[in-house]
Amino acid sequence: PEVINGRTHKATVVDLSPWVEYEFRVVASNSVGIGEPSRPSALLKTKAAVPVVAPTNVSGGGGSRSELVITWEPILEELQNGEGFGYVIMFRPLGSATWTKAVVASVESNKYIYRNESITPLSPFEVKVGVYNNEGEGTLSSVSIVYSGEDEPTMAPAGTAALSVSAAEVEVSWQPIAWNRHTGRVLGYEVR
Repeated sequence: PEVINGRTHKATVVDLSPWVEYEFRVVASNSVGIGEPSRPSALLKTKAAVPVVAPTNVSGGGGSRSELVITWEPILEELQNGEGFGYVIMFRPLGSATWTKAVVASVESNKYIYRNESITPLSPFEVKVGVYNNEGEGTLSSVSIVYSGEDEPTMAPAGTAALSVSAAEVEVSWQPIAWNRHTGRVLGYEVR
């Protein structure tokens, strides 16, 4: 902070964070140098304010059929700006005009799961996550695209063939299942 005139006996400290405890010390100085600091003041907590930092790394996906899984990076305690902190989750199907809003009241939360049987597998959703506390709602993140959960594959691999390699080995081959908007990626096969 700037040096204060020697005849002044109080100062206003600015640019402090809301809802944070601070203690203060004063140091006297002259042309010879700087003296010892005073004893620390009593702890003083600044007033609460609406949170201004939005969650980052908003993403998600995966989950089961008929689920939309939304994840984010939790907000650090020193950026929550007050009591009653939580998250506001807003989402809508891509191209829709109406947002659905949900509230997660847990400070440590980093995930929200929306379940609805009408959600088709791998549907794209626009998602944004915001913050609130007892002072009001704060900033929302930018919009991210998150896909609903996949469904199990409905097609069997075609062209299955087996070739005897030795007395103890058989090589089994098949044609892979192509990516399908309704079933998603095939992560593996099971040979029976």
